[in-house]
Amino acid sequence: MAAILPPSAMPIVAVVRSPSHGANVLRRLTRNPVAMAAAAVILLLVLVALFAPWLMPADPFATSMFKRLKPIGTPGFPLGTDELGRDMLSRLMLGGRLSLFMGIAPVVMAFVIGSGIGILAGYAGGPVNTVLMRCIDVLYAFPSVLLAIALSGALGAGITNALVSLTVVFVPQIARIAESVTTQVRRSDYVDAARASGAPAFTIVRRHVLGNVIGPIFVYATSLISVSMILASGLSFLGLGVKPPQPEWGLMLNTLRTAIYSQPWIAALPGVLIFVTSVSFNMLADGLRTAMEVKQ
Repeated sequence: MAAILPPSAMPIVAVVRSPSHGANVLRRLTRNPVAMAAAAVILLLVLVALFAPWLMPADPFATSMFKRLKPIGTPGFPLGTDELGRDMLSRLMLGGRLSLFMGIAPVVMAFVIGSGIGILAGYAGGPVNTVLMRCIDVLYAFPSVLLAIALSGALGAGITNALVSLTVVFVPQIARIAESVTTQVRRSDYVDAARASGAPAFTIVRRHVLGNVIGPIFVYATSLISVSMILASGLSFLGLGVKPPQPEWGLMLNTLRTAIYSQPWIAALPGVLIFVTSVSFNMLADGLRTAMEVKQ
């Protein structure tokens, strides 16, 4: 299980962005072969998932007890069949839709919510910061895996409840980072000058704070996508996420666990895709962090 680094272990410094900063970041990122390879893998997986209905060689829901657990390389079934005789290649392609969605959507929602809470707390400071961050600390104190399982168990199985659970898990992580970088920017000279000139707080946040803190927050959020995919797959494996017969890589691991001794390679295919996707998002996040120079 991938570990989520605490904000104290993420040395992030907000810096003033020049107008050409975005172009410089993109140029440095494209010169990073590891990050580009990871981006290519992610793009390929996304395209295959989006166009799966037109690329699938067979019906992913068609069952046949006479074709169950066919080995890899079987004519008509390049990646074999599962425990119900369904084509593995088709199910893996279609399952990428839910797996990627369950990995990206909670982080996007947590990015919006957590950034808003963290920026408000960091800029306001004082009692507002204390109240908001102590509430965040209550959720942050629980291990991510246990919190996700507890929330999903309380809300019930299903895609919607799993999305809510994972969003709640990631909001404290992002809020802590957002509060940290916003506090640094709030103490900057240019923010003090804007405040002294009589600019309203909303204008200062929009023009001077948001542009300088959104980059570090985005980089950290990108690194959470791999964790989100693993947690979402874990919830589906435990029966708290996607429900059968919908294909999803974590759920497929669960249904294929009984075939681990007879067809181990087929049973491992969903896990391999989860691993490759998670590592790719991690490498891309590392490349973004280096390109944006958000570490000391």
